[in-house]
Amino acid sequence: MKAIRTGLLALVLAAALAAPSFAAETYVIDPVHSTIGFSIKHLTVSEVQGNFKTFSGSITLDGAATQLEATIETKSINTQNEGRDKHLLNADFFDADNNPSITFKSKSVKVDGSTYQVTGDLTIKGVTKEIMLPFTVAGPIKHPMGGGEVIGLSGQTKINRQDYGVKFNKQMDQGGLMIGDDVAITINLEAQGKEKASTM
Repeated sequence: MKAIRTGLLALVLAAALAAPSFAAETYVIDPVHSTIGFSIKHLTVSEVQGNFKTFSGSITLDGAATQLEATIETKSINTQNEGRDKHLLNADFFDADNNPSITFKSKSVKVDGSTYQVTGDLTIKGVTKEIMLPFTVAGPIKHPMGGGEVIGLSGQTKINRQDYGVKFNKQMDQGGLMIGDDVAITINLEAQGKEKASTM
């Protein structure tokens, strides 16, 4: 009897090892339905908010092996003020002519249900620093207009712009600095499987 149980256990283990492993699902960020935004203190009493209009990337959902990559076009910065946006693109801030892209690439991830704690490299103005980006995942669902499965990602993190060589500031007469150092980053991404994303 013991030999039979041992034989059955061996068969079960062999079947498990021989079972096909399913490929991780990769989703492409749909910029039409996504936003990458930021906010920063101004004059110590208010916040300037902005976003980037042009970006791309992908998310491969695979548990603890999940990967996230994104590339942002620096010159697509938008704060609803043309003069300010031009200033942000010069050497005082992003030096966009010499640094056309901002990138993020994940290195490790911890998963707790729908919450992901992603550690990765953020590169701004040629400087790469490791950050932690927590986000939640919704879905996947089947897109009602066709085109495959869709997921949603939302998350927030904070960085210090000084860490990336974005150092411009001015001292105010009454004390304090014109621009804060901490930048809050908010992502709300929709990403779709291999089939073409809907424009609806």
